[in-house]
Amino acid sequence: MNLNKRVVAAITLGIVCFVLTIAIFVQIKTTNNSNSTVAQTMEENDLRDQVLRMKEKYDNIYAELQNATKKLEQVRENATKDDSEAKAKQEELRLNNMLLCQSDMTGEGVIITLKDGTTNNSDVLSSLTATDVIVHNSDLLQIVNDLKNAGAEAISINGERIVQTSSITCEGIIIKINNKKLGSPYVIKAIGSAATLETSLSIPDGYLDIMKNDGVIVDIKKSDGLTVEKYDGVITTKYLETDD
Repeated sequence: MNLNKRVVAAITLGIVCFVLTIAIFVQIKTTNNSNSTVAQTMEENDLRDQVLRMKEKYDNIYAELQNATKKLEQVRENATKDDSEAKAKQEELRLNNMLLCQSDMTGEGVIITLKDGTTNNSDVLSSLTATDVIVHNSDLLQIVNDLKNAGAEAISINGERIVQTSSITCEGIIIKINNKKLGSPYVIKAIGSAATLETSLSIPDGYLDIMKNDGVIVDIKKSDGLTVEKYDGVITTKYLETDD
């Protein structure tokens, strides 16, 4: 009787252990599946976030591109529309530069070369002194005025453009023009009617004729393609004011 009870107990214990084993296996399987599902879900969420961020970045860049394209089209449209106005402004600027002597000028005119002479020259009077045969600043001033009166539109001396504020001063044997020291020979270029300029300067007993008789070496010739250099300085005014 006791033996049967032990057998029954052993069988019952075996069945319980089997059931517990199956239950533990099922629990482990369920846990693994759950962890796998959670991991997969997290990975999918991360990928979704990355895709959303990339799409947002793409949308922003595309919007910037569209905006830049519109601005470029506007610039092109304005450039086409204002082309005639721009050309007019450019021509106005060119004319202003000419008036302000800020550009080189080319045209017909005359070239006058003045060089200090010598009292040993047999072609001049023996009574002349060393001062008589030297080119003075007053000589240059007179010739510049004569050229202007004859219609010269641009004048330079040894490459220095003569403007309304130009000064021609003397410092010993050196002449300063636009505060730059120059020496003999002096090459004066003047643009204008070559025939008129030459005639006005070559008249008998005119200023150049007197200088030549005083022993200064004088040469004047016409030119069809003369270039007068632009003024390198800045023209400043003290009293002029603009009306705005």
